[in-house]
Amino acid sequence: MLDRESTFANPAIVKLLQTRFIPVAIDQAYQRRQKDNEGKFYQKIANQGPRKVGLGTTQGLYTANASGQLLAFTNNREATRVLGMMNGALKKYRPVKVTALDKGTPDARYNPKLPKGGLVVRVTSKVLGGYEEPENEYRKIFQQSLGRDNLWISASEHAALTKGQLPQSLLQRLARFHLVDNTRGEPPMWRENEIQKLQGTLRSGQLRATVQLKTAKGDRGYEAELLGRIETKAGKVTRLDVVAKGEFWGEGTYTRNAPKGRFPLAIAFTLADGKDAADTIPPQGSRGWLPGYMR
Repeated sequence: MLDRESTFANPAIVKLLQTRFIPVAIDQAYQRRQKDNEGKFYQKIANQGPRKVGLGTTQGLYTANASGQLLAFTNNREATRVLGMMNGALKKYRPVKVTALDKGTPDARYNPKLPKGGLVVRVTSKVLGGYEEPENEYRKIFQQSLGRDNLWISASEHAALTKGQLPQSLLQRLARFHLVDNTRGEPPMWRENEIQKLQGTLRSGQLRATVQLKTAKGDRGYEAELLGRIETKAGKVTRLDVVAKGEFWGEGTYTRNAPKGRFPLAIAFTLADGKDAADTIPPQGSRGWLPGYMR
């Protein structure tokens, strides 16, 4: 959500994207590893830039033509730099005739699918306070940003919820992979042994839970209460609204500049209706490891 509030809130960038480019959003952690035609096409583009495949992340903003020729690259969110990159690409661009890329057989490991009969739950996180006065507009955007992810629920867990049961597997997945501070970047997930307390009940459609998460060093943790409502009809969950609210502390390698000490963090869970394109995105915690995420 950071880019939406910063780079892609710039009117000039938005206009160029709408009129002169075909925007594509991907998770390069997948495409740089994929052994299929889609992966090969992305890797061809990335290898023409400064971040080569196989040497770590290839994160950035790329502009390329239909043949896969790289026109320009930047890994800076600052609007003037992005505009400069886009305008530079337009000056280099020349129409080319290409044949359609054969989709081929997708690399199953990096094209995970929601288990049949499962559910998608939208997850949104927000730091509610504790930041110092921002030193500039960019830092202010960081402080106000939202985190966004999806939680996947298996068919058996779906069935259990319709019977008024709260599966421990679902509660543990929710805690390990979704009770995180992802508002400033990609967060570290919780290890199983970092779950200090995890108790929950589901009675008459009301979900209540208590969670305590903490690293062995105690430098990062989250203590929260969860309260929500789950409704079902004809053997299907028709409503799922849950909020976790508590005190978080610490930060990860890619979530720097957290508030000092303990700070309030809220995380909302709501049943997806499939109308948002983002509902199709796999959970971040499942990257290349779907069985481990779903177990």
